[in-house]
Amino acid sequence: MLEKALRMNYLFDFYQSLLTEKQSKYMSLYYLDDLSLGEIAEEFEISRQAVYDNIKRTESLLEEYETKLSLLGKFEQRNELLASLKMTVQQKEATPEEIIALIESLEKLE
Repeated sequence: MLEKALRMNYLFDFYQSLLTEKQSKYMSLYYLDDLSLGEIAEEFEISRQAVYDNIKRTESLLEEYETKLSLLGKFEQRNELLASLKMTVQQKEATPEEIIALIESLEKLE
């Protein structure tokens, strides 16, 4: 569950501007503020089921955006490549070719 929440938080960060105000508010309250479905329902004077349905649809929409745009995937790849580059540079036997290859991999992500 924690892994899903972390993924949703990242997806929300990347794609929040593509959501409606209501979708954004529900996701923010549920994932960032850690409110329960009941608390959100009470705040908006709607049913708990309506909140649940909206959040599930928004989660699916965020996953669909990620499938099409891959912003989170590229972000994760970039972080892995930067970590590899940092390790390679810190090694005394790192060759310029190895460093250039990692930099070129980073450039290809764009």
